[in-house]
Amino acid sequence: MPARKSIKTLTMKNLIILFAMSSLLLTKPEVVVAAPKAGIEKSTFGKLPDGREVDLFTLRNKAGMEVKITNYGGYIVSLMAPDRAGKQEAMTLGVPTFADYVKGTPSFGPIIGRFGNRIAKGKFSLNGQEYTLAANSNGNHIHGGRVGFDKKLWTATPIDRAEPSLKLQYTSPDGEEGYPGTLNVEVTYTLQKDNALRIDYQATTDKPTVVNLTNHAYFNLSGMKRDVMNHELMIKADSYLITDKAQIPTGERKAVAGTPFDFTKPTAIGTRINDTTDTQIRYGFGYDHCWVFTDKSNKLKLGAVVYEPVSGRVMEMYTTEPGVQLYTANHLSGRVTGPEGIAYPRRFALCLETQHFPDSPNHPEFPTTSLLPGQTYRSTTVYKFSVR
Repeated sequence: MPARKSIKTLTMKNLIILFAMSSLLLTKPEVVVAAPKAGIEKSTFGKLPDGREVDLFTLRNKAGMEVKITNYGGYIVSLMAPDRAGKQEAMTLGVPTFADYVKGTPSFGPIIGRFGNRIAKGKFSLNGQEYTLAANSNGNHIHGGRVGFDKKLWTATPIDRAEPSLKLQYTSPDGEEGYPGTLNVEVTYTLQKDNALRIDYQATTDKPTVVNLTNHAYFNLSGMKRDVMNHELMIKADSYLITDKAQIPTGERKAVAGTPFDFTKPTAIGTRINDTTDTQIRYGFGYDHCWVFTDKSNKLKLGAVVYEPVSGRVMEMYTTEPGVQLYTANHLSGRVTGPEGIAYPRRFALCLETQHFPDSPNHPEFPTTSLLPGQTYRSTTVYKFSVR
């Protein structure tokens, strides 16, 4: 009997040991996911017709946000940001290949210069001398001319750090596109740790000239699933600029209160965009106007907030500029297809082009866009992404 008891006891101990061992074998080991590595990577994007190589730079932060920028025109080729479930999707419109960028896009995210927006009849006077620019838009000058900064190959300096940066430099010779002075331009893109893309502009000249730099990114916070009519927009502006039929400012500023241009409180873009009883809506075929910020300082301030309720994505826009041109892609028609294979229809995106006012050289009452030798032009805009 004692021997049998001993055998039974050992058997129970063995069973316990075997059970414990099998439990360890069946238990999945804990998977430790490494945090995304922040930094910047360079790759070949393509070649220009003259054989010059063009590069693509991928900026990533530790939160996993990613931005791709090329030194051809400083285009934001793609910008990925998470929705409220953490899914990363494209936030900006683009085209599939480098050849498509060379062929030309509706300004899908390049640096715009020397002068963003319009100059009436392509003419302005400075210090008593008249200058003639290309009339490349219905008899007026727009976005720097026929071969603006968006069609130039910039010198790129990647800065690999926790908040990666890409410094782009271009020297615009005296007389280029009709503008006076040799203009040395520096634009730096920085992907911040708080999921913000910061753009710093700087320029100097050797002759009196005019400068108004901006970026022309088209944003869609739905991840290319819907148009932007349900995007809720707030602009911290109490007035906007009245334009003529050619969308040249008349010089009049009008209060937004009581008009389709009132975005002082978050409002879906589609709420009043088709109010054709408003002459300005008819002229712009929707929104294509410059809002004047209530805060008139040149400090970095909140200028606008965009919220896409389905994805939960939020984009805050901060700027040192006095105004912003809201453009709701009124002239897209589905003829351009993006990298996702999606044809971009009308009003599939919105642009928030921070800037001095259109046609400022011909309106002395507007904040000046003149730049003199010895002065340095500086401007900063930040697009910050988060979720609700």
